Amino acid sequence: MTVEDNLATMSDTRATERPATARTSERGAATRGALLDAAREIFITSGFAEAGVTDVVQRAGASVGSLYHHFSGKADLYLALFEDFQTRQTHRTKQAVQQARLSGEPDPMPLFLAGARAYLDGCLAERDLAALFLRGDGPPGFEVIMRDRLRQWARRNATLFENEDALVVVITGALAAVVQELTLSDDLEAASRMAEEALLIISRIRPH
Repeated sequence: MTVEDNLATMSDTRATERPATARTSERGAATRGALLDAAREIFITSGFAEAGVTDVVQRAGASVGSLYHHFSGKADLYLALFEDFQTRQTHRTKQAVQQARLSGEPDPMPLFLAGARAYLDGCLAERDLAALFLRGDGPPGFEVIMRDRLRQWARRNATLFENEDALVVVITGALAAVVQELTLSDDLEAASRMAEEALLIISRIRPH
């Protein structure tokens, strides 16, 4: 038996010995991912209100039962997409701020702007998905979730600006408006210029 045969035999043995729960978990994760990918496509092209569970299931090549095994319904799919997007955005902003700190930047405003620019870049990279969450075509109560997330973001910003609550409110609100304009504008080039100008204006604000 050759070395290649031995390796193949060992690989087959490991696959056979893997617990059934692990294989089931992998299949479940793959199904969940396929459902989310399908929901993303359907919601973006048809809108949340017009999309149907059957459309998502057919696009994913799954069953209705598997969808309800992973999600409670269409709204849960939408919220899962939002949470996944926000997780990626949080990673982008944290990474940008950390990189700025590692480069020796101690000033809170440049750190904030580094994170803000990373967040805007993420909105551009996933513009269709970002627009989905800002168009107002979401499940009932989603506006409350968006407002709560904005407040959480403001609280995180407050850690950069000590005792500057008013400043945090102003720059967070301004950046939220920039996000909406950049994401929903039909003229992406003009919106991008506006975003850069807005960041420049914010950069000139100085804490007390």
